[in-house]
Amino acid sequence: MAELPSELTFEVPLRAQQDGPPVTPKDAATVMLLHDGAGGLEVFLQHRVAGMPFAGGMTVFPGGGVDRRDADASISWAGPPPSQWAKWFGCDESLARALVCAAVRETFEESGVLLAATDAGIVKDTAPYVYARQALVSRELSLAAFLAEAGLTLRADLLRPWANWITPKPEPRRYDTRFFVATLPHGQNADGKTTEADSSGWQRPEDAIADAQQGLRTLMPPTWMTLSELGEYATAEDALSAERKIRPIIPTLVREGDKVRVVMEPQ
Repeated sequence: MAELPSELTFEVPLRAQQDGPPVTPKDAATVMLLHDGAGGLEVFLQHRVAGMPFAGGMTVFPGGGVDRRDADASISWAGPPPSQWAKWFGCDESLARALVCAAVRETFEESGVLLAATDAGIVKDTAPYVYARQALVSRELSLAAFLAEAGLTLRADLLRPWANWITPKPEPRRYDTRFFVATLPHGQNADGKTTEADSSGWQRPEDAIADAQQGLRTLMPPTWMTLSELGEYATAEDALSAERKIRPIIPTLVREGDKVRVVMEPQ
């Protein structure tokens, strides 16, 4: 496993630290959306709006918290079943189903990329489904209702499991986030039409890290680590074919004067 860089420190406080017992993390999903650019593998990144309650001003992958309705068993599903995802992520089947559905939903909400199919095959043009995007964001519409109305099947086979990061214990806002990887479906485009980000786009992993080292962007530890891992692959297909052993990682925050150093703590 790659190591976090020694320069990955933050000013104290990273966020207000919590006293007392750790907060129970909320389940979340995030997706590294990949494609092959002129210079090699590229990943879709979003720069979150400053002032956001979580990861404000950070550069991240699309993702977010699980909606309880994401566990709806009526969702038309193709690909590895929830039981297989449960084995990969070390959780029960209901949560595994919800995590995959959250990954698909959040990817569509935040990038406009839809990992689903009609009877004719994987969706190539998302224009007919634009009406549902904001309704999903506002939670007026559930993923299950959207897919059923549109006659779509969720394509779990377009996703692969990558990692499991949990927010450090002292933090007041914590997430138990499962990371997925997927390639951009043929014919679709990723955009930045989300109120949670002020800019977005494709970038080679090594270039995103170089920008962070130069102070041009700020990366959270899981993002930095994941970019380092993705940078080891020449193509999107290589990354999707990688064999991953998923184990929870909880970074530890170590105070050093006026800074906090991040140390990884595999469980």
